[in-house]
Amino acid sequence: MNTSPMLHKILLLALAGTCGTLSRYWLSGAVHDLMGRDFPWGTAAVNLLGCLLFGLVWVLADERQLIRAELRVVILVGFMGAFTTFSSLIFETGELMRGSQWVYAGLNLIGQNALGFAAFALGAALGRVL
Repeated sequence: MNTSPMLHKILLLALAGTCGTLSRYWLSGAVHDLMGRDFPWGTAAVNLLGCLLFGLVWVLADERQLIRAELRVVILVGFMGAFTTFSSLIFETGELMRGSQWVYAGLNLIGQNALGFAAFALGAALGRVL
C-alpha cells in the first residue's frame, strides 16, 4: 500500500494521540485510586509529568537534534497533546470554586502552573545533560 507523506503523518498523529489518551486515563485513574478524589491529584500528576516530558523532548529535538522534526511533531502534538489537557485543570478548578473550596482551587491553579514550569525546566535540563 502506497500512502502519501501527509496521510502517513496523520496516521502517526492519530496513533500517538490514542496512546496519549490511554496513558492519561490510566495514570490519572491510578493516582486518584491511590490519593483519593478530594483533590484532582490525577490531573496534577498527568500535567506535571507532561510538562517534564515536553521539556525533555523539546530539548532533545530542538537543541540536541536527537529527535527528527517529524517525530517531534508526532510526540508533542500527538501523544503529549492527548496526554495533557489543561482544560481539565480549568474545569476541576471551577468545580472546586463552585463547591466553595477556595483554598484547594487556588492551590490547584497556582500550584500546577508553578510546578509545571519547574518540571518543564527540569526536563529541559535533563535533555541538556543526556
